Formats: sequence, C-alpha cells, structure tokens
Amino acid sequence: MNLIGLAQKAGRLAVGEEPTGAAARARDARLILVAADAAENSVRRVRHFADAGQCLWCRIGADKDALGRAVGRSSCAMLAVMDIGFAEAIAKKLAEGDERFAETAEKLAVKAQRAAERRREAEAHEKNVRTGKKRPAKKAAEAGEAESKRAKKRLALRSAAGAGGKRPTSAQSRGDAKKPSREERKRSAVKAAARARYADSRPVKRGKGSAKKEKQ
Repeated sequence: MNLIGLAQKAGRLAVGEEPTGAAARARDARLILVAADAAENSVRRVRHFADAGQCLWCRIGADKDALGRAVGRSSCAMLAVMDIGFAEAIAKKLAEGDERFAETAEKLAVKAQRAAERRREAEAHEKNVRTGKKRPAKKAAEAGEAESKRAKKRLALRSAAGAGGKRPTSAQSRGDAKKPSREERKRSAVKAAARARYADSRPVKRGKGSAKKEKQ
C-alpha cells in the first residue's frame, strides 16, 4: 500500500471507475487494481477496460476500505497505475506475498525493460541532436555504398524490363547467360581472324579513277 500512496502523490494514479476507464481508453493505464470485495459488475468493467487499453489487471487481497485509505479516500473499488515503474514495483510486491501475481509481475518487468530501452534511445538521440553528433564516417560510407549498389540493381532490372517487356529471370540477373552454340563460336572466330588480318593495313588512297569532289 505504501507504493500505491507514493504513486498517488506523484500523480500517476487514476482512482475510481470513470478515471480508470478514461486512462485505459487513452492507453495510459499500465496496471488496474481491483479491491477484493468489489462487485462483480465492477470486475466485469475492469476486464473491459483492460481489453480496451491493452493493459494488465489483478484483483488484490485488500478490500475497498484499505485501498481507499492508501489513496486518501474513504473507499475505492478500482484504480489504474499510469506509470510502468510503479506498476512493476507494485506487481513485484504483490508477487512476493502471493504466487498468483507472479505472471503479472514478469510481464510488467518485460514491459518496464522495453520502456527503459526506448527512453535511453530517445535521450541519446536528443543528446546527438544538441551536440550535432553525426553518424561515423565509416558507417555512413558503408551505408552509402550499399544504397548505391541497390540503386544500380534496381536500375538494371528496370532497363531489362523496358527492353524485353518483362523482368529478367534470376539466372539472367546473376549474369548466367546462355552459352553460344558451336556454329556461333565458329562464325565469331572467322570474324575475329578477318579483323586481325587487316588490323595493320593502311586505308586505300583515292586514285585517278576515283570520283573527285566538285569544287564549290
């Protein structure tokens, strides 16, 4: 009950049916506590609130009077804890006294760890923005090179699709083209020999029989 009182002083509790429902609908509730002697209608509403807000709930051993005294009221049937740190601490305390709350405590511990990681990442990002810290040059160069390779690959695929009317197959994209036939290799060899034969020859000069360019 001391943790509930601390959460109340910190303004991280929604006490009563309507505030609890509003906190659950706004996705601000992390844990909903129900008094042991709460009416069944109240328990059904708490289940609905927990489903709507995607949060956990549990029915504790304290009655409405004890729960009310913890938050400075005469009576309280339900309340919502809106801070993951307080919710984890309360669930852990409940699990120490009753094993029924062990599963709830474990789930809240995982959620609290994730929230802490997100908070650290946000703080690091804000610090980098303030100090003007940028990504290391090596990592930036590697990222730029990878993006350039992906862009070239996309461009090649689009070019092949535009020329042939359809996208190339995986074998073609890897460069595994079809091997030339024996006749094609033979013709290529003949052409190469012909080019090599006249490679060092000079161009033929115009002779007397050649047509002369008319003077303008």
